[in-house]
Amino acid sequence: MFEALSSKLNGVFDRLRRRGALSEADVTEALREVRVALLEADVALPVVRDLVNKVRERAVGQEVIRSVSPAQQVIKIVNDALVEALGGGEGDDGKRGIDLNAPSPVPILMVGLQGSGKTTTSGKIALRLRTKDRKKVLLASLDVHRPAAQLQLQTLAQQAEVTSLPIVAGQSPMQIAMRAMDVARRELYDVVVLDTAGRLAIDDALMEEVAQVKLATNPHETLLVVDAMTGQDAVNTAKAFQDKVGVTGIVMTRIDGDARGGAALSMRAVTGAPIKLLGAGEKLDALEDFHPDRIASRILGMGDIVSLVEKAAATIDQDEAEKLAARMQKGQFTLDDYASQLKQIGKMGNLSGILGMLPGVAKVKAQLNDANLDTAILKRQAAIIGSMTPRERRAPDILKASRKKRIAAGSGTSVQEVNKLLKQFDDMSAMMKRMNKLGQKGLMRGGLAALLPGAGNKRPF
Repeated sequence: MFEALSSKLNGVFDRLRRRGALSEADVTEALREVRVALLEADVALPVVRDLVNKVRERAVGQEVIRSVSPAQQVIKIVNDALVEALGGGEGDDGKRGIDLNAPSPVPILMVGLQGSGKTTTSGKIALRLRTKDRKKVLLASLDVHRPAAQLQLQTLAQQAEVTSLPIVAGQSPMQIAMRAMDVARRELYDVVVLDTAGRLAIDDALMEEVAQVKLATNPHETLLVVDAMTGQDAVNTAKAFQDKVGVTGIVMTRIDGDARGGAALSMRAVTGAPIKLLGAGEKLDALEDFHPDRIASRILGMGDIVSLVEKAAATIDQDEAEKLAARMQKGQFTLDDYASQLKQIGKMGNLSGILGMLPGVAKVKAQLNDANLDTAILKRQAAIIGSMTPRERRAPDILKASRKKRIAAGSGTSVQEVNKLLKQFDDMSAMMKRMNKLGQKGLMRGGLAALLPGAGNKRPF
């Protein structure tokens, strides 16, 4: 998300940095380009106008002109304006995700149009509440219109290891909702997620059904699920639901498929409702909190190290990582260890998404895309290592032509891919040896340059 906008804004700021001292004309010209970039990213016109005006008021004045680094000062002003537009800044209470501060069972009403990912998101929220918040969750499908909708939610409940309300044929959405709340009270559930029916478009019947269920269950959270891929249609949908039903928060799905991101920038300003969660991918654990300040940093190419560290901490096995580090320090790095590393990285999700959290990576995004960077590559490499015998993994030097052909056939790859993997492993092993040879003091003196190929022939001091 935001790739196109990030690329354009970074181009504008690069030109500002080259200027040194900035005049009012320089700032005005830059803001004209910022406005065009925002409009091309599908940000709503009133939001663009408001954001650019805020930046102009703060940027055109002595604060920037006399600054030690005027371009950096402008970037900070744009960053602050983006955070405000995304729902952060002043008045932001810092609370993220779902609010469960209510007596149990806490009803959460899921609303949205058909195809927005509402049912899948209900399953993701259930998994999140069970694992992160240690809550006892009941999932209930109120969708009696779409064939197999209730069975779909039942399957998702099994995957999330939570309970789904038993299906009773012929019941109305209102009856299902009341039965869900009754079961939750009697069986001491902490949270009830009520997945309502959607429509292909907003109509009176949909709004009336949602309004009746909301009135009867009095949900603590009413979460609207919108598809980020629909751009301004997502904003219009959110505004209609907010006006007619009232929502407490928005969940944006398929953000991994939307390169523009204008809907996210427009959502808070147009609807007044905060974006609470982001869905990136079909996996049940692909749900994250929405942080305005972190998103603004990503847009401006400053990365999002905090989210990257959180993602790593949540997915990487600490004990396994420490054992691997100890083996690497002793120079005992094998293909089994390499496969373990690939598995750990794969758990963190899409590689492009991970790299997008690193500062400055936006500038080399095109090269990364050309390299066909994907977790599928990791899986192929893991398959190659899995096709080797234990002896071959411990001593890859014995891998000659006939063995490589057998491994390629067994893993469904080519001999060239096997050779490429072995070359990467050799490069990593060589770096580990240089690290061990230099020691901590040598690394501190020589820096990263000491690890580069050929550095082993040079004295690190």
